[in-house]
Amino acid sequence: MEQNSELNSNIEQKDLLADDAYINNHFVYATQGQRFLNYLIDNILMRYGLSYLTGIAIGTLLAVAAPEFLNNLAESESNWTIGMLLVGLLVGILNYIVYYTICEKLFRGYTLGKLITGTRAIRQDGNELTFKDALLRSLCRLVPFEVFSGFNTLTWHDSWTETMVIKAR
Repeated sequence: MEQNSELNSNIEQKDLLADDAYINNHFVYATQGQRFLNYLIDNILMRYGLSYLTGIAIGTLLAVAAPEFLNNLAESESNWTIGMLLVGLLVGILNYIVYYTICEKLFRGYTLGKLITGTRAIRQDGNELTFKDALLRSLCRLVPFEVFSGFNTLTWHDSWTETMVIKAR
C-alpha cells in the first residue's frame, strides 16, 4: 500500500514537472523587431488618435463647466503655456495608462500593435493577464528610460510584473 502511494506521489511530481516544461517550452518570445513595431504602432495611435479625441473632450468639458477658467488662461500668455503643458502631460499619462490597461485586459493581451505583429502579452505562468497585471505593466512603462530596456528579451515592465510578450501566431 505504501508503494502505491509513493508511486502516485512520484507520478504527480512528474506531471507537475512536465507542466512546467510545457509552459517554458511552449511559448516563443516576441522578437525585438516585433516589440519595436508594437511600441511604434501603439504610440502613434495614442499620440495622434486618442490624444486628439481626449483633447476635444477636455476642451469641450472646460468650455461648458469652467469658461472663466479658460478666459483667465487665455488672457495671461505665460499661464496659458504652463497650464496647457501641464494639462497635455497629464492627458498623455492618462491616455497611456488607460490605453494599455484596457487593451491588454479586455483584448486578452493584445493591443493594436500586438494584433498587427502577431504578438500577445501573457503572465509568465502562461495564463492571461489580470486587470492588476495590465495596470502594473502600464504604470511600469511610465518609468523614465524604461523604453531602453527593450534591448533585452524581457523589458522592465515584463520582468517587474512577471509577464512576457510572446508570438501568438
